[in-house]
Amino acid sequence: MISRLEAKDLLRHIGTQPDEDIDLAEAALALAALDHPDVSLQRYRDHLSLLAEQVGELNPPDADTLEGRVTALQDVLVGRHGYEGDTLTYDDIQNANMMQVIDRKKGLPVALGILFIQTARAQGWSISGLNFPGHFLVRLEYAGERIIIDPFNQGQTRSVMELRDLLKVAAGADAELTPEYYATVGNRDILLRLQNNLKLRFMKADRVDKAAEILDGMLLFAPEEAMLWREAGLLNAHIGNLNAAVGALETFMTLGGNDLLRHQTALLIQQLKTRLN
Repeated sequence: MISRLEAKDLLRHIGTQPDEDIDLAEAALALAALDHPDVSLQRYRDHLSLLAEQVGELNPPDADTLEGRVTALQDVLVGRHGYEGDTLTYDDIQNANMMQVIDRKKGLPVALGILFIQTARAQGWSISGLNFPGHFLVRLEYAGERIIIDPFNQGQTRSVMELRDLLKVAAGADAELTPEYYATVGNRDILLRLQNNLKLRFMKADRVDKAAEILDGMLLFAPEEAMLWREAGLLNAHIGNLNAAVGALETFMTLGGNDLLRHQTALLIQQLKTRLN
């Protein structure tokens, strides 16, 4: 069993780790536990271990190829366990909660991407998330070859033409592929992308209080992200949590930012402190 307090402590520890040491799935489960405390994580950990074991069995070292690795991931995560993108209820917040993603076998692109990444890394394979807008993708590399996988769509591999089509859906008809969209993203950024989905959905539903809670969780594992502190300050001010707002904005000021934002933030801190007095 993991309590909400223990989940927060785990996320604070992740916040002190170098990016490459972060266990993506464990962090995602801790984030899920913030909303579902006092649930045992062991069966979810056991499931992740099973995925890794089955992929390893399908891709023995003596027959190792890039195509074989992709096929093993597809056969296990999609074929055996039925993971798929939730196209019918895409905006359901369950799609970004790793416990519920595992329970329901469906989720958002980034949540499913974490499962692909975790399973591949358990084999020692080189796999990364990409900085692709609007639709999370992963890239698997082996022996000088690369292939891009779409976890949301049955783990299909994506050609340049298909990527261009995906980009136009996400960013508009005039958008074109550039090198930045092929850039890899770190583990912490993947977790931020996961939680940002929840934050935006709560904002859309006018649940600013819940969006502020999501930001609090993000700050546990990404305490050096200055703009998150500023956003947390603004949201807490909006819902009347003035002490929390002042604390978050003051942390933003210590972390830096451009001169205009710092000036605007300093004025806001003064206004909030006046209201507190």
